[in-house]
Amino acid sequence: MLIVGSMNAIYGFALGVNAFFIPFVKQAFDVTTGMAYLIMVATFSAYLVFGGLTGPILKKAGYKGGMVIALMLMSVGFLIIVPSARLVSFPLFLCALFVNGLGQALLSGAYSTYISIIGNPDSAAARISFMGICAKVFYAAASFTLAFFMDLADVRLSDVITPFYVIAGITFVMGILYYFSPLPEVKTAEQPEGESAGQPEGETAGQPEGKTVGQPEEINQSTRSRAKTSIWKFPHLLLGVLAIFFTVGVEYLALGTIIDYAEYLGLSNPQNYVWLVSFTMILGYLAGMAFIPKYLSQTSALVASTFLGVLATLILLIIPGTASIYMIPVLGLANALLWPAVWPLAIADLGKFTKTGSSLLVTGIIGAGIISLIFGFLAGKIGYQLAYTVALPCYLFILYFARWGSKIRT
Repeated sequence: MLIVGSMNAIYGFALGVNAFFIPFVKQAFDVTTGMAYLIMVATFSAYLVFGGLTGPILKKAGYKGGMVIALMLMSVGFLIIVPSARLVSFPLFLCALFVNGLGQALLSGAYSTYISIIGNPDSAAARISFMGICAKVFYAAASFTLAFFMDLADVRLSDVITPFYVIAGITFVMGILYYFSPLPEVKTAEQPEGESAGQPEGETAGQPEGKTVGQPEEINQSTRSRAKTSIWKFPHLLLGVLAIFFTVGVEYLALGTIIDYAEYLGLSNPQNYVWLVSFTMILGYLAGMAFIPKYLSQTSALVASTFLGVLATLILLIIPGTASIYMIPVLGLANALLWPAVWPLAIADLGKFTKTGSSLLVTGIIGAGIISLIFGFLAGKIGYQLAYTVALPCYLFILYFARWGSKIRT
């Protein structure tokens, strides 16, 4: 848990870089608000392009190997930011974020499934919540760190060069260290005894103690998944992909727009506002760790979160401008348990298709880029505050998935 959590901290830092860069690139590259949100599209389109390869990579390299490869890709992406700043090239800058996104796609698919199946599936949301705490602390730390080198009031691309040489180097070294870490491989239900996580599902090599993890024996759904011959025959998984699309969409709507919105409102030190969202999300994660599954099921937590998200969005849309920014951290609280609950519900009962299902779910993360881009263009047309309307249909679909979609098996 600690090893994977530290990897997730790097993942959170990488996403935090994006949030800081949105207002930065508008001045540095002289682009519109809508164009600035291409930062999110460049990063999260990599999830769509690379998501299909996540499953095969995890089959060949295992969860640990997949996470190490992910860190190496992220290191290369950080490094490409340097020449994009030297050449003042916005397309090359977007290319750097795309490469970084390739690593993020692989890492998110690997860690989410690994943490889900490493223990009792009913408490998977609590374990993923711990991962979320690691990510969100470093998400906010990214803006705080970059603010030492870059000033949103006095944008200079030359300020990008030194920090990203350092960040790329640190990420590469950490990838090497994780390669030699004692991170155990695990198997999913229905993975034959003796199968290696570094081999295609159905081949051999071992999981310690000869036991399958991911589902307790008393609730093992192997009969149902054994009857399936294709990943496309799991309707709850396919609906889960859409739920992930909207989940990451609203999550990064709050995390990725608050700095830009604070600057738009003329508030001082706009980069500091991301700490408010991160703090409320951490509170949500802590609640998940404390109450799931002892007091709340994953489904109940998901339903409550969506109701809070809808309520917070409606209030955000109607209260005065400067006060409205304080509803975005409430969205953060509502968003905290969405991913931890949706992911395990979506991969439930997949058996031997678990890694392939994870690969498919990763493609849904493109929602963070699409929803953010829609927000960016709406902000330019109808204003920042009303642009948050885009969150409402997202929460409503997640509510449908929680109450009904996640239970469909035929």
